[in-house]
Amino acid sequence: MKKIIIFVILFFSTISNISAEDIKRIIVGKKDAKITIITFESLTCSHCANFHKNVFPELKKEYLDTGLAKIEFRHFPLDIAAFNASKVSQCKNDGDSKILNSLFANQQKWVKGSTAEEANENLQKFLVSEGFNIDFEKCINDKEIEDFVLNDRIDGVKNFKVNATPTIIINNKKFEKTLNYKNLKKALEKLI
Repeated sequence: MKKIIIFVILFFSTISNISAEDIKRIIVGKKDAKITIITFESLTCSHCANFHKNVFPELKKEYLDTGLAKIEFRHFPLDIAAFNASKVSQCKNDGDSKILNSLFANQQKWVKGSTAEEANENLQKFLVSEGFNIDFEKCINDKEIEDFVLNDRIDGVKNFKVNATPTIIINNKKFEKTLNYKNLKKALEKLI
């Protein structure tokens, strides 16, 4: 059922001409860095959460904070809970990664529920408990943000053949090795 819902949403978003130009992409690192890393992720994906826990901190320390690279987070929701969480992470429209990082770091606290309503309830409770001051209903019902999130997913499939999360793209080339810091570092060092 969830796959059908995502398919219907994707179908209707492709025929929509609403622009999401004003929504800022979540980026960490120097905007004009030589190396651009794009990561397609689903906020309910445990492998994506592991990337944020085990790989991202070192990547940030050695490459992003030093200006050698930047990372652009792209949405690739695998279910309705991830879809709504993606919309929430973009809702403040400031390009900041705080909500995204918190959702990945605390995934087990909010990824619960057997229905979309339960998942939304848990997500909303989590955001309040973390002190994020957002209008939840407005965020998950914002058509412009919805299109932005869905267009990330469409772009991932169309331009990079994304079929799993996380998928890493480095300077427009798909990273095909096992995703760990050692392998990622090797690939980045070749580009410096």
